[in-house]
Amino acid sequence: MKYCSNCVMPDSKPGIVLDERGYCNACRSKEVKEKIDWDERYKELEGIVEDIKKAEHPFYDCIVAVSGGKDSWFQAMMLAERFGLKVLCVTLAAHLPTTEGISNLNNMIKDLNVDHMKITIKPSVFRKIRQKCFLRQGEPNWAEHCAMFSSVVNTALIYDVPLVVWGEDIAFEFGGLQRSDSKPSALAINKSDLIKEKTIHDWLDDDISDRDIFFYKYPDYQKLQDAGVKSVYLGHFVHWYGRKNYEIVKERGFVGRQAGPLPGNFLDYDNIDEKLCEINIWFKYLKFGFWRATDQCCYDIWNNRMTRDEAVDIVNRLQDEFPGNDLSDFLNFHDISKEEFWDTVEKFRNKDIWEMKEGQWVHKYPLLKQS
Repeated sequence: MKYCSNCVMPDSKPGIVLDERGYCNACRSKEVKEKIDWDERYKELEGIVEDIKKAEHPFYDCIVAVSGGKDSWFQAMMLAERFGLKVLCVTLAAHLPTTEGISNLNNMIKDLNVDHMKITIKPSVFRKIRQKCFLRQGEPNWAEHCAMFSSVVNTALIYDVPLVVWGEDIAFEFGGLQRSDSKPSALAINKSDLIKEKTIHDWLDDDISDRDIFFYKYPDYQKLQDAGVKSVYLGHFVHWYGRKNYEIVKERGFVGRQAGPLPGNFLDYDNIDEKLCEINIWFKYLKFGFWRATDQCCYDIWNNRMTRDEAVDIVNRLQDEFPGNDLSDFLNFHDISKEEFWDTVEKFRNKDIWEMKEGQWVHKYPLLKQS
């Protein structure tokens, strides 16, 4: 396990390859972004918007998937206010929302004065799928990602909405499996690093009916093309930086976590809308040797807001913290015992990265400052 010489991302992250300088994919993406003509990219977006306006769709011009988080608030604001599109905001309802998540979603709708649709998927089915994703894959939030992408795009088909707008392409922005260049189309978002090559059918046993999975089934690409539905990444057309988005929407009513950063987190405003996410992210630490603090610090390094040495100190201070604040909710929601939980933890612990010393699991490859 080696770390990027420019940021603190390890090469254990799937898809990461360090070049001859020791730079990771995301650091190379940063160099690509610095050479992009963002004015020209913005004009491309203006062209897409102009074509939509000329078509004079009777109801909505575009859909934005929103949670009330900083990025989706920024996306909806930009499309509704800067471009004057009729935006339908669509939320895949959190089953265990936080107080901040509820408040931010309400504040966003009030601030932007947009129509909003909330899709609440059947709790019993959602629980079963999440439980399987956790026990079999160590990644319970696969269920959310699948349902979010599929439900939003299906909504575009149902309501004849010509454009679906997502935030950033995670493979390009953060380094990942798919690609090292930025592409505008998000039509294949159901094959992104969050979904990989799985579909909802990989989780169906006799306990789940095919009639209960409409919002988990991504539409056929040809059907989307025939219907004229486009899907794009806003981050392809505008220089994307989550902290900048936060600073903009903070002035409009977005609030961070009132109790401060979650365990293992450096930021107090990142992924704070629901209670089932942090355990999922913590499993990255077991599998790949890094999680929240690394991701958050790297993002600031890539945007010239933090030095590598500063990041090393923060990551080493925070990464061993366990997100136990919502563990009881996690266990109750998934109907699993503490014993089952910790058995699953050890099932997915990567022994190439972890070793037992004096009764404690220890990371074999500590993050160090460069000499």
